Amino acid sequence: MTVQRFAFVVDVVPERREEYLRLHAAVWPEIEAALSAHHVTNYSIFLIEDTLFGYYEYTGDDYQADLAAVDADPVTKEWLARTDPCQVAFGRDARPGDGWRRLTEVWHLA
Repeated sequence: MTVQRFAFVVDVVPERREEYLRLHAAVWPEIEAALSAHHVTNYSIFLIEDTLFGYYEYTGDDYQADLAAVDADPVTKEWLARTDPCQVAFGRDARPGDGWRRLTEVWHLA
């Protein structure tokens, strides 16, 4: 099995920080099930100041199709409707609507 690693970064809107943390203190089971069903594993989100760092591993064969299926899920759409307003694109090159920005892996120790 091939494992692909993905890392992303986004800033949290300071006024919505507590809301974001509250939502993620009890992620909906349907969200976790949808991710797991589409080969997303070892998913973590970390926080430093007002920046969120997300990491997950993908173990499937068709990343684009699996993530499209997760995004099309009605419960996922509702989850994102609640969490997306809590986020703003990270970095000086960010544009409105960028959301989570993917990081380039520089080094990995297996």
